[in-house]
Amino acid sequence: MKRLSRNPFAWLALSLALIILGGFLAGMVHSSFYSVNVSRITFETERGTLAGLLYMPKGAGENDPRPVVVTTHGYLNTKEMQDAPAIEMSRRGYIVLALDMYDHGDSRWAQPIPSGGHFSTFWVWAQFDAAQYMAAQSYTLNDEKGNAYLAVSGHSMGGFSSFVAVYMDEMASLQTGVRSIYAAIPAGADLSYASMIAPRDQLLAAFGDRTMGVIAAHYDEFFFSKSAQEKTEEEAKVSGTVVYKDYPATAAGKVFLGLPEDGSAGEAGQYYTAESGALVVEDNTLRESQTGERIVFTPSETHPWNHFSGESTADFIGFYTHVFEDVIPAGQTNADLPPSNQVWQWKEAFNFLALIGFFLLFVPLVQLLLRLPFLSKAVTPDAPALPAERTTIGKWIVLLGAVLGTAIPAIFYAAFMDKQSSLNILGWIAAALGAAALAVGLIKREAYLKGGIVTAATAAILALCLFFAKHILPLGRIFNEPTVNQIGYWALCSGLLAALITVAVYYFLKKPGGAVFSGYAVPGVLPAAAAFVTTLLAVALGYAVLFLVQAIFGVDFRIWTLAVRTFQVEHVLTALRYLPFFFVYYFFNAAAIHANTRGKRTGTLLAILMNAGGLAIWLLLQYGLLFARGTAMQPGQALNGILLFALTPCLAVAAVYARKLAVRTNNIWLPAFLNALLFTMITSANTAMFWNLV
Repeated sequence: MKRLSRNPFAWLALSLALIILGGFLAGMVHSSFYSVNVSRITFETERGTLAGLLYMPKGAGENDPRPVVVTTHGYLNTKEMQDAPAIEMSRRGYIVLALDMYDHGDSRWAQPIPSGGHFSTFWVWAQFDAAQYMAAQSYTLNDEKGNAYLAVSGHSMGGFSSFVAVYMDEMASLQTGVRSIYAAIPAGADLSYASMIAPRDQLLAAFGDRTMGVIAAHYDEFFFSKSAQEKTEEEAKVSGTVVYKDYPATAAGKVFLGLPEDGSAGEAGQYYTAESGALVVEDNTLRESQTGERIVFTPSETHPWNHFSGESTADFIGFYTHVFEDVIPAGQTNADLPPSNQVWQWKEAFNFLALIGFFLLFVPLVQLLLRLPFLSKAVTPDAPALPAERTTIGKWIVLLGAVLGTAIPAIFYAAFMDKQSSLNILGWIAAALGAAALAVGLIKREAYLKGGIVTAATAAILALCLFFAKHILPLGRIFNEPTVNQIGYWALCSGLLAALITVAVYYFLKKPGGAVFSGYAVPGVLPAAAAFVTTLLAVALGYAVLFLVQAIFGVDFRIWTLAVRTFQVEHVLTALRYLPFFFVYYFFNAAAIHANTRGKRTGTLLAILMNAGGLAIWLLLQYGLLFARGTAMQPGQALNGILLFALTPCLAVAAVYARKLAVRTNNIWLPAFLNALLFTMITSANTAMFWNLV
């Protein structure tokens, strides 16, 4: 292994082998061992362009129409997150469309979106428009009246889209006489958001005689809670939704199942016969009540866990099998496979193998690029390491700085993400530290004046960012990705905090002890320029491999919520706007890692702990307490907790890059540029992007 680490060709070969092997095997499972043709499609609608993955089993087509499943993702994801139901239903002979909702992945909303109106676009129309399109295709099975045998499903906001699609389809059918949607099973979504479109009783009425299901996980971070009237005095004290739920026992769950609101709890996994109620608009009865089946599944999972669950996938399969059991065409094979027979997990495992290869690619690739004439300028002579503190108090101060730099971004994680008023406390602390440093510099001019000025300036910038949080990265035409705005602000403040600690330790502890600035591996303009070109080429080559793998095998690199996916031009333009904010974090992060881990045998592990340790502990406490006692550490932190499932491993990988590349080049510009370019692109391409905000 030691010899391998000195040979970038060997590591490059290993990374490419993992990518090719993982991509090839993932592609095989994705296509059910080539029995399903998976193609990327786009189609125009009244509201824009929708994109998706169309899973077409062999034999299916105009001469052998099949039942269709349209499945879609939630707020922050894309069509690829629907691998489990898409693979399992297509291998059972159903036609499946895994959909990108508007302004997600490769789909785009056409019209300008007014500021603040982004939540009333993508989920309201996406599933209905997709269902209308699929119902009109010749390969979709219809009954003798022209009603499509088509089921819709979506996770989270895709679930809201599915509920609304049923309502819109029912209203449209009153004019056309035919339905496009036969059944629906949202996951991780109740009727709360859908009630913005129509009253709850009319949403239920629109179900009609359709079979309707819901996957309502016990530990869902957002939905399925009791109403305020149902909560006990103790439950009412909890401010937040990250708590244990039992949807069939709530009033809303009972009503969904067709049970009396004040009656006994429903039973999960059981079909109930429910009266939909009359469909009424402006006191006019448009359709009398109809009788249909209802079911609720309650896996012991969290909201994002639904995507990555054999149990939830089995619930989907069982539901669709039940819904379509009387209409399976003679040519459709494997429709009777039991719900427990699943292979999608292998696709995820092979995707993960390719993802490991992708992340392994960059260090050897950079090493080889650095052999080129101009790019070699990024490698600078070794500088003396920063001397260790000799005094006990000095050692404790350095240790305290490292601990604070790791802990504060985690302790104040929610405050940074939501720009809470408690940030003012940090702002005043930063201002006080800056004032103290400046005072020391003015008193002891010769030794500390420069350090006092630099530390005070850094503290002032951090304090201003904390005091004026609401004005930094506001959602709008320029910064059009809501969650990236949150992460970007966290990164900016965390980077400035690392900068404050680093400059204070250097000027007031290290420099008086004989340290020189070159120990931080920050060379001049020419090495920085060479480092930038090197990393730009490395990231471009890395993504070229991704695009090639997707073109050949039809897959990208991912594991659960962490995904490296291809992108459109708009994603690149958006990423460039966020790049400076992420660069601040990764630059000072690289400086802190290099200063604190250089020469240490466990330096890589220490770097990972510095970067991701605090957030990993936050996650463990948040979800450990949720499962242990039914209430999370911070029950009000639903979405922000979920974001950490992808952010934390990215920070761990970035720590490895920062450690390895700085040691080998004595140039922290290089890992700072690499991490900023790579992870800004990964983040921007894998979330909601409201390109038409005005």
